[in-house]
Amino acid sequence: MDQKCAIVTGAARGIGLATARLFLDQGWRVALLDRDAEELAKQDGLADTLLLPLDVSRPEDTEAMVTRTLDWAGRIDALVNNAGVAEFGPVEETDFEGWRRVMATNLDGVFLCTQAATRALKVSRGSVVNIGSISGLRASTLRVAYGTSKAAVIHLTKQHAAELGEYGIRVNCVCPGPVRTKLAMAVHTQEIIDAYHDAIPLNRYGSEQEIAEVITFLCSDRASYVTGQVIAADGGFELTGVGLPALRR
Repeated sequence: MDQKCAIVTGAARGIGLATARLFLDQGWRVALLDRDAEELAKQDGLADTLLLPLDVSRPEDTEAMVTRTLDWAGRIDALVNNAGVAEFGPVEETDFEGWRRVMATNLDGVFLCTQAATRALKVSRGSVVNIGSISGLRASTLRVAYGTSKAAVIHLTKQHAAELGEYGIRVNCVCPGPVRTKLAMAVHTQEIIDAYHDAIPLNRYGSEQEIAEVITFLCSDRASYVTGQVIAADGGFELTGVGLPALRR
């Protein structure tokens, strides 16, 4: 019961999985949640982990997330709201069903998971880190649902930080810029890759590990006086302009 425990949603791959592995390296126990049960099962060999094939957009699943984690670890010290979906397209082609799919996971999921975990986080005086996006900090093309959902997550972060601070619960938001994930590399053309490199002051994509380092820092005691903050882990991309012409075609 003395070992700290984190819940990471969207943990079957990408930034979520990198974050879970880094927590483990730092001596934490980790509950990995993902609705992709098949992909999540591939992490079955990790020690000190609990696999939760659940959906953050379902209130009953977020309650189960907390109950099962407490039964397993006896405590919850950090919640990383990483689960998200991305559907890109022009405003006029974004139907309401697509809009709701994005909001249900990206925004509703953050609200539901945080609400479900609050009681346990009060006991541990723990922390929440929400994963926003550079697309939530500034508008861009083809991201009417995705960008709006992430902008809402940024504000929700501040709402939770303001209200939960009196219980010692810290709530922060990390906004990744372009990250070299398998999915990004599969869909980004060479023209897009070159354009990103030109637009980012550090002249490269970030890595999943680099984002995980920021997340785990914010969950640690080293960030004990940091709350309500929005940190762009983006190589400086947010400060250099709006959008990329290559992404508009």
